[in-house]
Amino acid sequence: MTETVSYIHHSLKEIYPPGEIRSLTRLMLEHVCGLQPYQLLADKDRALSDAQKFAINRIVERLRQWEPVQYILGETTFCRLTFRVSPQVLIPRPETEELVERIVEDYAGQTPSILDIGTGSGCIAVSLAHSLPNAKVTALDVSAEALCIAGENAERNQVSVSFIQTDILSVEQASEAIEGMFDLIVSNPPYVRESEKACMEKNVLRYEPPLALYVTDREPLIFYRAIARLAKKKLKEGGALYFEINARLGKETIETLQEEGYGKVTLMRDMAGKDRIIKARR
Repeated sequence: MTETVSYIHHSLKEIYPPGEIRSLTRLMLEHVCGLQPYQLLADKDRALSDAQKFAINRIVERLRQWEPVQYILGETTFCRLTFRVSPQVLIPRPETEELVERIVEDYAGQTPSILDIGTGSGCIAVSLAHSLPNAKVTALDVSAEALCIAGENAERNQVSVSFIQTDILSVEQASEAIEGMFDLIVSNPPYVRESEKACMEKNVLRYEPPLALYVTDREPLIFYRAIARLAKKKLKEGGALYFEINARLGKETIETLQEEGYGKVTLMRDMAGKDRIIKARR
């Protein structure tokens, strides 16, 4: 195994920083060989089979092309749960975990009705259904492929979530497709402006779905405005609207929500100190 670890480090050292290589090595050996972190230290002399070495070589070659390891392995961890991911859905981020944790903290022990807009892999909806077991969770997306993966993730994590396919930018159509009223609506919509692509990592630019990421510079808050308008039809009086936002557009997002008639708009920072979460009351 020592030889294989050396091969991984040598092959990736010009592309990834040392800490990330260690993490990738752990993920590969766990995925291919079933080895847990403590075994990597205690069993360095373990001999890997030719099949295991071949599988690791294939993963390394894909990593050298900047393909995200989550897509290569077909899964990732989010809020301590395991989710299937593919290039049809965005890879869940740690900052989105903070959004989920905020909601769980606010609604612990309650039975809220929740609508997750733009669910993608289902990471927000499934995690909320898991952490708030008495909640009634509905999730929607415009992508049939994303909804298929989200449904698999609900089954995998043994939670009940209702799924709807509709386009949130068609507010009237979406309103008709969604039944009932909700205590809270949450969304991590596309918010990366086209002009910000130059700052994106190659693995994101090459592999993650543009539909889930990008908006035009002309209308960077198009999804936030549409969701705010839908929420006026589907959010109960006094209900809460939660957003993950573009850290560069905190002030503008607040102003958009205020223009749509929302009061008590609160901007919160993530663990990196960036403007990341907005909560608004209807």
